[in-house]
Amino acid sequence: QVQLVESGGGLVQAGGSLRLNCTTSRIIFGIDVMGWYRQAPGKQRELVATISSNGWTNYGDSVKGRFTISRDGAKNTVWLQMNSLKPEDTAVYYCNIKKTLAAGDYWGQGTQVTVSS
Repeated sequence: QVQLVESGGGLVQAGGSLRLNCTTSRIIFGIDVMGWYRQAPGKQRELVATISSNGWTNYGDSVKGRFTISRDGAKNTVWLQMNSLKPEDTAVYYCNIKKTLAAGDYWGQGTQVTVSS
């Protein structure tokens, strides 16, 4: 069973930065899309950013220009650099990895990000 291990969350003041990290408990092959989602209290889980195996990126409208997603496919690792953080970015952030041909869809346990005003 593959587990996703997330790190990097925490408490930061508005305008600050955090870098989230996610890696797998063992190397897996055939990864297609890696990404981050978030869920704030009382809200649905939403897309933050994804990156495909060929490097194409997709961002949620609320984070465009502030967040940057990157990956190391060989190491099964994905990062999320978050700059100019706002209180509305406060949420639990979840890592997600999807394999090609729908062969696997893995989620991390979530890491809390809290932005104080």
